Parts: sequence; structure tokens; C-alpha cells
Amino acid sequence: MLLLVVALIGSNALAVALLQRDLVHQLDDRLRTAATVAARLTDLDDVAGDRTSRVRDTVEQQLTGDVHLAYLGSNGQVQRVIRPAAHGAPALPRLDAAAVGERGRGPFEVPAVDGGGAWRVIAVPYEGRGARASYGPSVVVAGSLAQVDGTIRQLGTRVLLIDAAVLALLGVAGWFAVRGGLRPLRRIETTAAAIADGDLSSRVPELAASRTELGRLAAALNGMLDRIEESDAARAAATDRMRRFIADASHELRTPLFGIKGFTELYRMGGMPERTDVDTAMSRIEREAARLVRLVEDLLLLARLDEYTGAADLPLHLTPMDLRTLAADALHDLRALDPRRPVTLTGPGGGPPGGAPVLGDEARLRQVTSNLVGNAVAHTAPGTPVRIGVGTEGGLAVLELHDEGPGMSKEQAARAFDRFYRADDARGRTGSGGAGLGLAIVASLVAAHHGRVEVRTAPDEGATFRILLPPHT
Repeated sequence: MLLLVVALIGSNALAVALLQRDLVHQLDDRLRTAATVAARLTDLDDVAGDRTSRVRDTVEQQLTGDVHLAYLGSNGQVQRVIRPAAHGAPALPRLDAAAVGERGRGPFEVPAVDGGGAWRVIAVPYEGRGARASYGPSVVVAGSLAQVDGTIRQLGTRVLLIDAAVLALLGVAGWFAVRGGLRPLRRIETTAAAIADGDLSSRVPELAASRTELGRLAAALNGMLDRIEESDAARAAATDRMRRFIADASHELRTPLFGIKGFTELYRMGGMPERTDVDTAMSRIEREAARLVRLVEDLLLLARLDEYTGAADLPLHLTPMDLRTLAADALHDLRALDPRRPVTLTGPGGGPPGGAPVLGDEARLRQVTSNLVGNAVAHTAPGTPVRIGVGTEGGLAVLELHDEGPGMSKEQAARAFDRFYRADDARGRTGSGGAGLGLAIVASLVAAHHGRVEVRTAPDEGATFRILLPPHT
């Protein structure tokens, strides 16, 4: 409203000033024409009674309004007033011949005799010849600015009234418009307050079309809130995973440590009088220590894999290799672990095996196949057939291991690569039961090679673990 007031006052003041200047110029033009005509007439006394239409029309047309016409003597004094003004008279300065010549027929402004409004004056040399030429060398014509001032005052009053009405109407309309425009922002403020109180599920309502500023603002805020909620959910999930990881790791580490502690306390209390008892205890302590070493190494490997974002950051020794070598070694490992187990080497899904060239760290990929072999041996009965497939499929190098064991449910398969997760909860964490890190290490190492691991399984239909890696050409 303040800017609107300034704009209206400034524009209207400029318009009034321009109109006043034009009116003054029009008055000056009339006075100049009247002065020129009067200076050329031969006998001004005969003008009023002259019946020649040309003379009457010429003079009276120019002497409209409150106009003062007079002769000036050579000394600048008024010799005779030809036409007195109807209201007041101008306070003329000394206008002798020299002063009239200096003004050069230009208009100038003087006050009124009675101190009222101003007058515009033009003085020109008298050019007529005749009986009245002795009245003086100059003719002065003055026009009152009262009419101009009155017009300007009337216009200014009307402009102010119109401006006031316009401002009142625009103020009322603007008040409703601003309230209506701010209503969506107040809803956004309410939503933001709810989010600040912890309700990350709140969203800014779609208050306007997407092409408007408010619509784009709402869409941007909702997008930001989606990312914040996803980030918060991911952080909460990561915190929960870390909590479970610490609890599971503590449990896994505590089990062998308690075994070692128990044997040492038994020995200190004299519960091993015979040499064979000591040898048995030391053998158990050695196995538990080896289990601790393997567990700590697996945890350190997972920590390193979590720390880095890709193979470019990991300390991997990448060289060209073929997955058929790993498949053949896995076949020999399975036969060595269980000679009664039927093991076949095929292509992916069956058929003859094929080449699968990749760029990888052979030692780490051998660790992947070793974990898959150990998982198949641990979770299937002795003598269960196993098929190893190798080749290319869909533009990717594939190495798969299929067993005909009991398989897993959909829920178990979804968590198969979680750390410390084991589908068989009844299995103790001693003996042949692992810590549940093998498949987690497999997934992390394959991801470090820019690949992925898939599991296809169903209850009583076995399980197929597929490693898919980018081919090396």
C-alpha cells in the first residue's frame, strides 16, 4: 500500500504539473497573439465601435478571459489602459523601451496589485501608425493565472478523491488477496511445525498447480521431506543393524571365550590331574582360539568392506581371470569334503559350462566360492547332489551353486545375506555351526567387484546362489 500511495501521488503530481504547464503555455500563446495584433492596429480607440467583422473577430477572439491591455510610455509608465482586467490588475514592473527590448517578447510572471494570484505578462514594441501612436512605444498584455490555478486546484481535489477511493478499494481487495495468498503458507507453517515436533510423515498439501511458485514450493518441500524421512529411516535402520551386530558379535565372541575361560579355571582348580585331560583341554582351547581368530578376521573384513565404497577404493588386486577356474576348484573342494556327494559342472541353468572372463581379485573371489561351498555343506545332508554352473548370461559372467537341500522360505531368503543371520535357529553356535557371516561376506565382496548375488530358493526345492559380475573383454 505504501508503494502504491507513492506511485499514485508521484504519477498524478506529474500529470497535474504537465497540465499546468500546458495551460500556462496556452495562455502565453493567446497573450502573444493578442499583443502582436494590438501592436499593429492603427487606432485602438476605434476597435470597440468598429463594425468591420474582421477587426472585431481578430481582436476580441484573442482578448478572451481576464486580460489586461495597456499602452506604456517611453518611461515605462502606463499611459492608457485599453482593456482593464475584470478582476484586479497586475503589478507591472518598470517597462521602458530598453526593458521591453531586453525581454524580447518573452512572457514573464508578476503578482497582482492586491496581492492575489499571479499574472502572465508580455510586452512588445508598438508598431502602429495613427493618431494614438503618441501614447507610447510599447504595448503590454497581461493575463490572470486565476483560471489556470482554479483548474489545477479543482483537478487536484478530484485526483485526490479518486486516489483515495482507489486506495481504499485496492486496500480492501489487497487485504483479502494477501490473506488468501498467505493461507497456503500458514498451512505450510503448520506442517513445518508438525515436522519439527517429530512427525516426519506430514506433507505439505498440494495447494496450487505445479506450474505456480507455490506449487513448485510445495513439491520441493515434499521432495525434501521424502529424502529426510528416507534418510531418517535409513539412519534408524543402520542404528538398529549396528545394535544387533554388536549384540550378535558379543555373543559370538563370548561363546569361545567362555569355553577357554572354563578350561583354564578347571586346570587352575586341579580338575585335570592326568596328562590326557590336559591334552584334551588344550586341544579344545586351540579350536576355540582358532574360531575366535576366524571370527575376528571376518569382522575386520566386513568392516573394511563397509568403509570403502567400491573396488576403486578397496585394496583389491584386480587381474583378468576366468570363473571356470573357481568353479573347478569348488568342485574339487566339495568332493574332498564329502566324497559321497554327487557334484556336476554345467553352464548357468544347465548345459555345457562356458567361459566367464572377469576382472577380479582371485584370492577374494576364491573366498566367495569357499563360503558358498561351506554353506552348501553345512546346510544340506551328506550325499545331497550339488551342481556348479559357470558361463555368461545376459551379458554378465555367472557362477552359480545349486544344491538339492531343504531350501529356504521367502522370509529366510530375504535375510540370507544379513550378518549373524542363520536360517536354522536351532543350530548351536558351536561345533559345525557358523557365526552367520559367510553369506554377508559373499555379498560384500561381490558388490566390491561391481556385481551382485542372487538366491533362488523355495522350501523343499533346494537353493541356488548366483554370482553375477561384469564381463572382462
